[in-house]
Amino acid sequence: MQKIQRWNPKIFTLSHVPDKYRLFVSKFLRRVVIARMAESPDLASVYHLKLRDAYETEDKLKNIDILKDNEEELAQLLDEAEVQLSETTYLAGEEFSMADVMLIPVLARLSLLDVEDEYIESRPNISKYWKVVKQRPSYKAVIGNYFSGWRKYRTLLKTWCFVCVRSVLRKY
Repeated sequence: MQKIQRWNPKIFTLSHVPDKYRLFVSKFLRRVVIARMAESPDLASVYHLKLRDAYETEDKLKNIDILKDNEEELAQLLDEAEVQLSETTYLAGEEFSMADVMLIPVLARLSLLDVEDEYIESRPNISKYWKVVKQRPSYKAVIGNYFSGWRKYRTLLKTWCFVCVRSVLRKY
């Protein structure tokens, strides 16, 4: 679980956004944080940290070594999970555990970024595990509802509309 926490998914995600859209996505993420800060002023200090983190992440994207290390860390994490899944059904044994709860968002992110072939399908045990996990009712209720098919676009569109409306209303 500590290895999953060490890996930085923000850097990986933004590094897989095409260059021509990266600035737009970065600005969008900052606007979302600012809009949330306006909604909950009592949490402003937390949102300031998130905003600072967004700027730091953008700076890290300019360093090729950091990007390379990030991808290597993910590959190593998935390779270790592949070895473990060759011995057991789930990461920590035959029962679903917190280790699985932490790995599922990583796999969902890879799926959302459409890099499943490179990171999931190339590892047969993880591929089989991923198919089993996606059939779980909890996965369908939490992740599957929002990030599969047309619903992922609806979720992104809804967030984009919220940010746009909020930006317009702030002007008045």
